[in-house]
Amino acid sequence: MQEWLSEHKLVSYLLILGFTIYIFNSVFRPQAKLPILKEIMVYLVMAIGSFVLMIMQVDKLPIIQCMAIAVIMMLMLRGRQMYDKWKKGKTGGTESREAEQGQ
Repeated sequence: MQEWLSEHKLVSYLLILGFTIYIFNSVFRPQAKLPILKEIMVYLVMAIGSFVLMIMQVDKLPIIQCMAIAVIMMLMLRGRQMYDKWKKGKTGGTESREAEQGQ
């Protein structure tokens, strides 16, 4: 897989850029909306940084694999948070009904 990704530089670059954008938006994005010029600058810097990471990927470092593991772990965390929220909502409604009936 590493050799195939090294041979297909455009695919490697797009994967790295996609992972970088996802990680930024999931973890580092500020809550307030940025002005459009700053938003453009952020994505431009990410594109340049992704190019540097693509060069490291071509030089046989497992950049894409490491970023994929990070994204999988983030998705697992998000799934767990959604499950906990769902479980809390499911049990929270029955607990409040039981408390009302008990009083």
